[in-house]
Formats: sequence, C-alpha cells, structure tokens
Amino acid sequence: MLDFPVIPARMALVNVDIQNVFVEGSEPDGQIVLERINRLAAVCRAAGIVVFHLRHTLPVGLDGGVLGQIFPIVNEGFLDRDSHTASFHPNLVRKPEDILLEKPHYGGFYDTNLELLLRRRGVDTIIITGIETNVCCETTAREAMMRDFRVFFLSDGTTTAGVEGLTREEVQRASLATLRNNFAQILSVDEMIGKIETAAAAAR
Repeated sequence: MLDFPVIPARMALVNVDIQNVFVEGSEPDGQIVLERINRLAAVCRAAGIVVFHLRHTLPVGLDGGVLGQIFPIVNEGFLDRDSHTASFHPNLVRKPEDILLEKPHYGGFYDTNLELLLRRRGVDTIIITGIETNVCCETTAREAMMRDFRVFFLSDGTTTAGVEGLTREEVQRASLATLRNNFAQILSVDEMIGKIETAAAAAR
C-alpha cells in the first residue's frame, strides 16, 4: 500500500478553486469542504507547511477558447479576474504568508509558476484539496505526479457536482479510484492532519 513520507519542511498544501461560483453555485457540500480545508490549513501553517490558494480566472474580456465553447458561460465573464463569481469565497481563511495563484486552465501547473514556486521552497510533496474532484483537482494531481511530486489527495477535502448520467457519489468514487491506482495517496482530512501532527511533534 502506498505510504508517502510526511516531512512538513518539504510539503505544500494546494487548495484548488475555492471560489464563489463553485462553493455557492454548483457544490451541494462546498461549504462543508471549505470548513475542512480551513481546519487543515491551520494545521499545515502550524507545522511549517506552505499554503497555496489557486483560483481559475481569465483576464477580463478574454475569449475562453475551447473552454468557452464547452461552457459558453465562460465567455459571459463568470471566470473574469475581477468578477464576484471567480473571487475566492469569503469564508476561505487566507493568511498573509499564504500564496495566491491564478490559473487559466483546469490544472494548477499548466501556464502558471506553481512548479517554480514549489521547487524554490524545496517542496517535493503536495496535498490537494478543493473543487471539483474529477476536474481541476484531479488534473492538478496528474500534472503534479508527472512532474515527480508526491501527491496526497484528500477524499473528503474535495467534492464534485458530478456529471450527467452519474451520481455525485459515483463520480467521486471513480475519480478517487483512478488517482489511488495511478497518481496519488488517498487520505481523509483527519488522516492527513494526524500524519502532519505526528511528523511535526517528532521533528521538535
């Protein structure tokens, strides 16, 4: 069974797309997941784990390209950088030492400097939380593994609105199963917190 080492000095928490449009607009349990993320982030900061908050945004007025063809609402501005919908949710706790990063695509690595920021800090392991499990979170996990980062992916620190023809539970289960078999170690938020606190105590 996969069991990555937990070394806080070499880790980062990457929270994906905790934005108004997703927390309020499409996720039945978005607020519950947000609260779990806040709790985890506090533990990470206390252990010296850097916290990243990613959000999916586009420059105002930019055509959404293929994404805009799949989701025409993108071309109407709902991911515009200065829009309410694309803003971080007000209940997401962000501290001055946290790093805020914009991404123009599903994944956190493509067309961003996330990898550079992680490498500069000596990070080789990331924890992924956020919305949606099977889209932006899973894409970020795949990108991270392909760049040789170890990935902890949190089963109840992510959520999905599902896809047509499948229940939310079926989509969540399938996404987690794919990641578990190929890309990441799957843990609950409480399990991750336990590992971090144990590692931090041993390092003191």
